[in-house]
Amino acid sequence: MLITRPANPEDAQAISQLMQQLGYEISPELMQSKIEFMTMSEMDAVFVAEITDQIVGVISIHALELFHACGKLGRITSLVVDKNMRQQGVGKLLFSTTESFFRAQNCVRIEVTSSDHRTDAHAFYQSLGFKIDQRRFIK
Repeated sequence: MLITRPANPEDAQAISQLMQQLGYEISPELMQSKIEFMTMSEMDAVFVAEITDQIVGVISIHALELFHACGKLGRITSLVVDKNMRQQGVGKLLFSTTESFFRAQNCVRIEVTSSDHRTDAHAFYQSLGFKIDQRRFIK
């Protein structure tokens, strides 16, 4: 059975391996410290998806207070589903969990960025109702 739950520091090894599938080399030790840091904040969360105690996906998120309007901005900072589990509802379940978190945080908008070459991810986000907005500047 597929479930989501908050990540804990003991998940660092599995999450680190998932992040490698996106091309990010993050040691389990660094991942553990990031999970510990994020779980101390009410504005941050990391959720994992698992099937029979095996982690098959992870999402990290942040709620940011808006200065110019009421409410907060929900930001997905990372989302990865194991390459062998894609197109099986894992990402949708993680996003559903994320939406619940953001609703509880009074987020009025959700945003995510994705590299140009991740066309499958773009299609996934669009299937969830996201629209492409190319007004972002990075330095």
